[in-house]
This record gives sequence, structure tokens and C-alpha cells, in this order.
Amino acid sequence: MATVILVRHGRTTANASGVLAGRADGVSLDDVGRDQATATGTRLAAVPLVGVVSSPLERCRQTAGYILDRQTGAPHAPIDPDLTECDYGTWQGRTLVDLATEPLWSTVQSQPSAVVFPGGESMAAMQARSVAAVRRLDAAFEAEHGEGAVWAAVSHGDIIKAILADALGTHLDLFQRITVGPASVSIVRYGSSRPTVFTTNTDAGDLSWLVNTAGTGDAPVGGGAGHAAPPAG
Repeated sequence: MATVILVRHGRTTANASGVLAGRADGVSLDDVGRDQATATGTRLAAVPLVGVVSSPLERCRQTAGYILDRQTGAPHAPIDPDLTECDYGTWQGRTLVDLATEPLWSTVQSQPSAVVFPGGESMAAMQARSVAAVRRLDAAFEAEHGEGAVWAAVSHGDIIKAILADALGTHLDLFQRITVGPASVSIVRYGSSRPTVFTTNTDAGDLSWLVNTAGTGDAPVGGGAGHAAPPAG
């Protein structure tokens, strides 16, 4: 089974100012976001990635670049439009403080599966296309590189939350219980019987255990022995 590392882009100018950027052009990483992306690239350097796939939006492509900078022999970052941000319609470009006064806001918080953004996308459609994309890409990387393959998908907060909810078997209406911070790393392996979620929303820690992690896909009864400790420095 291949393993996907889900990476959210680093902090942007819109994040810092509390604006819902959506799919707007010209939204790039700020200084903090560049530092975050650099740190994530350094963290992932311990794992030889067979591929890095990015949302088409600039902030994700920038983050993917920082990851590739620390990889040896990794391919360039292809774009997959199904990993792009949710289409927030007329909500795009407005401040979160302003949006919180909208009647739809409470539905976004409590029943996302019922939300269709005015002039935009439904959250259910967002989840369906992003989950399908990750599963499609994961199967392709495994077919080409084998069961121990590890790859990265660089995307957006709500997209990654929706993918994680699906992997956890959690209804979309509960996905707001999941947090995905800027430049965070979450890890999922899609097995023949079920996905396995190894980490969510991490921004530190050794990842070298991901090398050569092919397994049966069965869950270890009792929890197992865990990963080998990182070598002493």
C-alpha cells in the first residue's frame, strides 16, 4: 500500500488578515508561511517521495516547491485541479468576521453536508472530488512504485479535513472537529480493507519511519509495537 502525506500550504497574506481567499489569484505565502513551508520541507527530507502533487493555486505550488527543494530525485510537482480549494462562490474575498454574521455560517459549522456556497460549490461535492483524486493518485503511485511508495499531496485546509474525515469514517457533518493548520502534515495509507490514519495536523517529529513501511494492511490487535525510534543524533 502506498502512503500519502497530506500537506496544507503555509500561512498566506489572506490567512493573516482573516480573509477567505478561496480560489482568488495572487494569494501567496507570507514570511511566516515561507518559514513554515521550509520547515515542512526539511521535515519531509527524511522520506524519499515518489511524487509531489499540488493544488493549482499559488500558495500550494509555493509550498510544494519548498518540499521539492529538500528532495533528491523527486519529480516536479504536477498539478491536479481536483485538489484545489473549495469554490466558496460569493463568500470568496470576504472577511471571516463578516461571514460569521451570515445565516449559512451556522450550517457550515454544524451541518456541512447541507451547505452549498452561494454561487459556488457544495461541501459534499468538495469532499467527493478531493477524496476521489487522492485515492486515484494513490493507486497510480502504488502501481508504478510499489507498496512502499510514499507521496505528498499539497492542498488546502477544508480539502484535507474532508479527506481525513473520509479516511476516519467520519461523516462530513463532523469534519469541523478536525483541525489542519498551515504547513501541517497528516498521513494516510489506503489499504485493501480500510484506510489507516497515522497522523493528523502535525508540525514536528521524525518521519523517517515512513521509509519501507509496506505492510499487510491489518490493524495490529493490541496496538502493536509502534515505529522504530529515530537514530540518536
